[in-house]
Amino acid sequence: MLLCLNFLLLLVVLFLLHLVLLFLSDMKKIIMTLLAAAAMSAPALADPIKEDEFFTPHAQGCMLLQECTDHVQELKTVSDLNKHEELADIDYSIVADEFNSLVRSLNAVGARVFLADMRYFPVGHRGVYHTVSNNFFLNVAHMHRPGTMMSVMRHEGWHAAQDCMAGTIENNFIAIIHNQEDVPRMYQAIAKSAYQSQPKAIPWEKEAYWAGHTEGMTAKALESCAAGTMWTDYDPTPMTREWLVENGFIAK
Repeated sequence: MLLCLNFLLLLVVLFLLHLVLLFLSDMKKIIMTLLAAAAMSAPALADPIKEDEFFTPHAQGCMLLQECTDHVQELKTVSDLNKHEELADIDYSIVADEFNSLVRSLNAVGARVFLADMRYFPVGHRGVYHTVSNNFFLNVAHMHRPGTMMSVMRHEGWHAAQDCMAGTIENNFIAIIHNQEDVPRMYQAIAKSAYQSQPKAIPWEKEAYWAGHTEGMTAKALESCAAGTMWTDYDPTPMTREWLVENGFIAK
C-alpha cells in the first residue's frame, strides 16, 4: 500500500513538473514576441543634437565626426544622387562621366563623398571637406543644378588634393598647390569676398574656387596624389617645401 502511494505521489510530481515546463516554454515565447514587437515599434535613434542646433557649425561638426548620420548617404556614382527624393528628377547625364571619374579618384586616395541634409550646414555652405577623416559632404539644397553640383565636387575635391600636398592625405594638414600669384584674379576676388571673416583661409580657398570652375584640374591633382607623384608633378611652394623637408617627406 505504501509503495502504491509513493508511486502515485511520484506520478503527481512528474505531472506537475511537466506543467511547469510547459508554462515556462509558453512564457518564453510570449516574452520573445513582446521583445520583437517592441524592437519593431521603437523609433530610430535621433541625431545627438537639438533641433535648434541645426544650421550651425555645431551641426556641421556632428556630421563631420559622423555622429549625425540621419539623411546622410555615401555617393559612389551619379545615380546615387537620384536616390534622394529631392533630386529624383534631376538629369545629371551631362556631368555623369566627370562625376563618376572624380569619385573613383577620391576613393582611390582614401576620400569618400557624402550627400547630406541641408540642416547640417550653416546657411550658404554648399559643401565641406574634413581633413581628419578625408571625407567631404555635399549640401543637398545646392545639388539641383548639375553645373553647381560639379563645381562643388571639384572645389571640395581640390581640398583633398591640398591635403595630399601637405604630406600624403593621411595627415591632418592642407597646403596650397600653386603659387598664389598664379591663381587668376577673378577667383582671388571671389575668395576674398566670400572669406572676409576668415582671411587666413583665402590662400587655400582661392585656388579651390579656381579648380571648382576648371574641368579636369581637380582630377589631375588627385591622380598625382594616388600615384605618389604630387611633389614632382607640382613644384611645392617655398613654405610647403620647407614643411615637407622638415617632416621627412622629401629631401632637400
